[in-house]
Amino acid sequence: MQDNATNTADQNSDERSPHRDARPAILKMENLRRSFTQGGRVINVLDGASAALYPGEAVALVGPSGSGKSTLLHIAGLLESPQGGHVWINDKDCSTLDDSDRTRVRRMEMGFIYQFHQLLPEFSALENVAIPQMIHGETRKQAEQRATELLGSLGLSDRLIHRPAELSGGEQQRTAIARALANKPKLILADEPTGNLDPATSERVFGALMDVIRKEGVAALIATHNMELAQAMDRTLTLEDGKLIEL
Repeated sequence: MQDNATNTADQNSDERSPHRDARPAILKMENLRRSFTQGGRVINVLDGASAALYPGEAVALVGPSGSGKSTLLHIAGLLESPQGGHVWINDKDCSTLDDSDRTRVRRMEMGFIYQFHQLLPEFSALENVAIPQMIHGETRKQAEQRATELLGSLGLSDRLIHRPAELSGGEQQRTAIARALANKPKLILADEPTGNLDPATSERVFGALMDVIRKEGVAALIATHNMELAQAMDRTLTLEDGKLIEL
């Protein structure tokens, strides 16, 4: 009975998600499998996990520590290969790509947000958001224009020239969100993006993130322990016995 219910997180919620339409999924994970050996025992972290994310929707990924959330994010972000199954990004099967092609897909299609912002300390907020675009091929003027727009949409118009050490924790994380969106990705993967913030700041940062997800039309998979934030997203997935289940 459980097998029939657990492997269909991408099918069960078609009627419930307001963002489902004729457009193809941005991210599709099919029958992912990943195991580790610990103390002579095989642990099946992912055992047939499947799900799909669509444009403009935010999906929460919840579960206790050690349940496999980070592993799933790493595989979805092409940072780690599954032992079985497929990852599709924009209708492209990325499971068999070599390292250079995986890097290209990450650079062109994805943005990453972490619990610890990992901003470059010697550069201003504006420069932290502009630099990835310049690496991507934009001119300095183009990069700074989009950086200014993104930071402004996140309430940081008056903090553009400040370095990370001069920003509050919430301001740093909003800068990291802007950086993740700088190259107009189709998919955002976030691992506890508000986990290092106090509740009030966490709520503001999360609200800013959701606003940008809607405005930019990206799909977002957000791992969190905060069930209140999870309930504010479009859908919630959890890992149970290695499979993704929609709550």
